[in-house]
Amino acid sequence: MLRLPTVLCQMRPVSRALAPHLTRAYAKDVKFGADAPALMLQGVDLLADAVAVTMGPKGRTVIIEQSWGSPKVTKDGVTVTKSIDSKDKYKNIRAKLVQDVANNTNEETGDSTTTASVLARSIAKEGFKKISKGDNPVEIRRGERNNRLCPHKSSNTLCLNLKVTFLNTNIMVKYWILVPDKLCFHLLTVSTYC
Repeated sequence: MLRLPTVLCQMRPVSRALAPHLTRAYAKDVKFGADAPALMLQGVDLLADAVAVTMGPKGRTVIIEQSWGSPKVTKDGVTVTKSIDSKDKYKNIRAKLVQDVANNTNEETGDSTTTASVLARSIAKEGFKKISKGDNPVEIRRGERNNRLCPHKSSNTLCLNLKVTFLNTNIMVKYWILVPDKLCFHLLTVSTYC
């Protein structure tokens, strides 16, 4: 049997205001309804707005505060995404997902992390917009509803595999939509479900 010393038995309970570390912290905080996507989109916007200013040859530089040494001045999208950490955990959840997009793009192509982050924001906004209108999230992810979601179906064009070509010159992102008669070229237009 384990016995507590008499000193511990005689102690008064400590107030939660004086010792917040002694209060119980629950493992999960669950949110339902329209509040959760709105908070997560705020995190996406926070990260994408910080990264979007570095896009293109005329993009601006970002100054990042570091805990050691002088601040870092960079125009690299993945460096900016890695440095962003929100105090609000709901904003941080979605921001971390966009950081994963930028990291995966950096590993595969070595460039275009800014473009990938901006495209991820557009895809997230369109996805949440479709879900709030009542579309099935699983079908949206699978892309099974191309007929309704593709904006080019009404104009007798044929939407085939959307290919995002990341340019190593950090100028722009191109994607091609195949049309029956000709090849259409669009710059920075996001139609995520074609």
